[in-house]
Amino acid sequence: MLNPRWKAGGRAFAHIAQFHPELTALRRDLHAHPELGFEEVYTGRRVKEALQLCGVDEIHEGIGRTGLVAVVRGR
Repeated sequence: MLNPRWKAGGRAFAHIAQFHPELTALRRDLHAHPELGFEEVYTGRRVKEALQLCGVDEIHEGIGRTGLVAVVRGR
């Protein structure tokens, strides 16, 4: 749950809070599938799926073997 002391940006926090269940599930899933450094194949796949659902503009894979870079263009 979000910290109630965070008063600035109330609308933004309320918007973000709606994603709390999905983000918590993703975190738990990633922790349930630990991987060694530079072998994060499962993690990379799950993060890519999450980014695609968010509608990022571009996803570049293979950064440092298993890393990703997401591009989000301003509007």
